[in-house]
Amino acid sequence: MTVGHPSPLHVTKGTLGPVVVLNVDGVLDSTTYSTLRDSIIKAALDTPTAVVVDVTALVIPAPSACAVFSSARWQVTRWPDVPVLLACAEDDRRDVLIGSGIGRYVPIHPDVDAAADAVGVHARARVRRRARVDLLRDPHSVAEAKEFVTECLLEWARPQLVSRARAIVRELVRNALTHTDSAPSLRVECSGPWVTVAVDDGSPRLATLAEWTLTRRVTGLEIVAGLSRAWGNSPSSTGKTVWAMIEPEWL
Repeated sequence: MTVGHPSPLHVTKGTLGPVVVLNVDGVLDSTTYSTLRDSIIKAALDTPTAVVVDVTALVIPAPSACAVFSSARWQVTRWPDVPVLLACAEDDRRDVLIGSGIGRYVPIHPDVDAAADAVGVHARARVRRRARVDLLRDPHSVAEAKEFVTECLLEWARPQLVSRARAIVRELVRNALTHTDSAPSLRVECSGPWVTVAVDDGSPRLATLAEWTLTRRVTGLEIVAGLSRAWGNSPSSTGKTVWAMIEPEWL
């Protein structure tokens, strides 16, 4: 599957076990920077064990363009917190990556297998619980989503987070039903003390906080921002994902 639009840069998506591998060829410059960054972010939103970007065939005329990898990694650091690694079998191109300093933020390996092996150590040390439900484009889906997140958190022994999670899910699903023409889906994830809820919809228009005024009502996103430790949204392969992370109050 080719990700992105026709350009001097081509990104092909594959898998190696639970690892997503993006094979990139072409030229990385100001016109293709965002295509590569968004391709990495979209791959991470499916929450694989890791995303390995094979840049062996990628031409990088300016080392400063390597910042695309740290930018993508920063975008997914809070959630879904999927490791991003680089693989490059071409010595000259690997030297460009190393010389750019990008290795301080994104590990660089000589090939995809070596990168996948490095991921294995990280994955074995981490336990995540995940659940997903596809919702109908119907007002009753708000109640269904609230019940779903409640069942997940009770099963995962996180009862102290239920009330906040229900309030956040209510606003995210309402927003998807109100502002898009798609049927949303809900994901719930638990990693350590952290719980993340994410709603996928079919609209590429990213969610933003409205400018504050004294005369308007509080928006749903402002409620989400106030109840969560962090929130954000990113483009996905089918539209966008809006997510919020919550934690026990004692952290």
